[in-house]
Amino acid sequence: MPATAHDESLLPTLARKLSGDLQTGKTIRRLYATDASEYQEMPLAVAFPANESDIRELIRFANEHRISLIPRTAGTSLAGQVVGNGIVVDCSKNFTKTLSIDKATRRVRVQPGVVRNELNHALEPHGLLFGPETSTANRAMIGGMVGNNSCGSNSIVYGRARERLVAVRGFFSDGAEVVFRALTAA
Repeated sequence: MPATAHDESLLPTLARKLSGDLQTGKTIRRLYATDASEYQEMPLAVAFPANESDIRELIRFANEHRISLIPRTAGTSLAGQVVGNGIVVDCSKNFTKTLSIDKATRRVRVQPGVVRNELNHALEPHGLLFGPETSTANRAMIGGMVGNNSCGSNSIVYGRARERLVAVRGFFSDGAEVVFRALTAA
């Protein structure tokens, strides 16, 4: 649904409710109007949520005003998945932590803005590796890699992102938290 002038007038109210930042300037919107693809579409705004409460508020606002949310991390995809006329939600600034590394179970918990190569630097002392090996591994972030099911040129050896995924925690369109995981043992 295209954004309207009415939608733009509501953005200052949204900005006041966020702990993070909401940018509406033409320059920042132009920067986020494209990714690594040839596609371009000017977003209504760019949000940099500081925490999960901000994400819930963005979801509430988007539902109430029928505005799309476009989740984004590095924007390295070649197919235009992170461009649109709604609010771009950039998780690359404040959701960048490796939360835990469990060598025994060979599992790691990360936020979506963790860069793939940085994750592997943290895993290396534990003898672990997150295998999907994209050409943009020095800037591709886990959130985008999971969203795109990234694989890379050595996928036969290292597999695709979904083959390395145990669970994903996120939010439904009503703001309720959800965890997606396999229903049966693999």
